[in-house]
Amino acid sequence: MAENKPHHVTDQTFQTDVIDYSSELPVLVDFWAEWCGPCRMVAPIMEKLAEDFAGQVRVAKVDTDANPGLSQAFQIRSIPTIMAFKEGKLVFNQPGAFPEAAFRDLVQQLIDLEIPEDDAEGEPQQ
Repeated sequence: MAENKPHHVTDQTFQTDVIDYSSELPVLVDFWAEWCGPCRMVAPIMEKLAEDFAGQVRVAKVDTDANPGLSQAFQIRSIPTIMAFKEGKLVFNQPGAFPEAAFRDLVQQLIDLEIPEDDAEGEPQQ
């Protein structure tokens, strides 16, 4: 069954719920906190994206206050920070709130993004 709501992720579940899962579907991650004004503006957009792109993208949310390990690991300096993972790789990382149209463009690009098979080797593509 496709998820149509943001998936809440923790320090303990991030590897499985985001990195490993991104081999099945791309994952858009919102690093946020309760006290953050711009985060509250992004939250309803994330809800809409989860609903509109159910079965194509997983939308995940990380509460930075409750999950300091992830904040430290990804060097989160400002929230919201939006990241995207595909095929186990971080493919997008940018702090700040964007308009809904920009989020929709990002999600579409994430869905369409092709990760080269031998990208891990670092060899040039033919």
